[in-house]
Amino acid sequence: PTPSAGPALATGKDLEAVRKKLDKLYRAAGRATDEYNAAEEKADEQSAEVVELAKKIVKGKEKLRKLKDRAGAAAAAQYRGGGLPPEAHLVLSDDPQDFLDGAGRVREGHHATKGLLGEVTRTQEDLEQYAKDASAQLKKLEAGRKAKAAAQKKIEKQIAQAEKLESALRKEEQKRLAELEKEAANKAQTAWLDSGVLDEVSTEASEQGKKAVQYATAQIGKPYQWGAEGPKTYDCSGLTSQAWISAGRGIPRTSQEQWKRLRHIDIQDMRPGDLIIYFDDASHVAMYIGDGAMVHAPRPGRTVTIAGAGSMPILGVVRPDADSGTN
Repeated sequence: PTPSAGPALATGKDLEAVRKKLDKLYRAAGRATDEYNAAEEKADEQSAEVVELAKKIVKGKEKLRKLKDRAGAAAAAQYRGGGLPPEAHLVLSDDPQDFLDGAGRVREGHHATKGLLGEVTRTQEDLEQYAKDASAQLKKLEAGRKAKAAAQKKIEKQIAQAEKLESALRKEEQKRLAELEKEAANKAQTAWLDSGVLDEVSTEASEQGKKAVQYATAQIGKPYQWGAEGPKTYDCSGLTSQAWISAGRGIPRTSQEQWKRLRHIDIQDMRPGDLIIYFDDASHVAMYIGDGAMVHAPRPGRTVTIAGAGSMPILGVVRPDADSGTN
């Protein structure tokens, strides 16, 4: 008997639907990765603030102890010298001038003690405020921890669904799916180039931009890993932020913050080293390297690679060293 044929391969239409579904899942994972990275960055800042507040509390307590010792000593000295009224001191004094000098010192002592007590009060108030601030920061840290955990769950859920979808494909289907992804990217890139958007783009990078590009392109072939900042794995904004740190300039950690806080540049003014932000939600970022190309960490299951700068929908371009004075 003739052996029965295996299940038919998925049609091009079916695979295109799979490609779009995967794209949607990985974009959702990208958004969640930005949420995770933002929560982690904020947690680092809050932890540093808690440490600083703890140092202030320790110093404040030591200052308060010394102030109380000084105030106690001053009060004791006044008590010892204050048993007789001023008239008696004047009568018993051999030299009226000595009495007058002594009376002046007593007044100074009273003022000094009053000043010490005021400083004690202010220091106590400072300590109370430090304690309140530390408590508030610890609450924020706990909220941030929960936000990180929630983002991590989102990431893992989206990636697991995507991997399950891909693993259900046979080798021939996976190969064809990769071709479809490439075709879609090439089609978008061609349309972008045909629009004439790069006709007047300069290819001259700043010195820092050159260093950033050198770093980013040196990472080609390294795997994508959400939340990673190198040196062995990267996510999209981990790659761009580390590239610019290597060039001597710190920038925000996430693609959304890079879009919010860095100088916006017209595409026609784009130069190597500038960052291209993708999609309406700013969920992906790449580095422009010239000649219509960019380098980026695409998504889970892929490696750092060079691709067409217009292969995905561009939200805009930002320049990390816009204030350096280099044109």
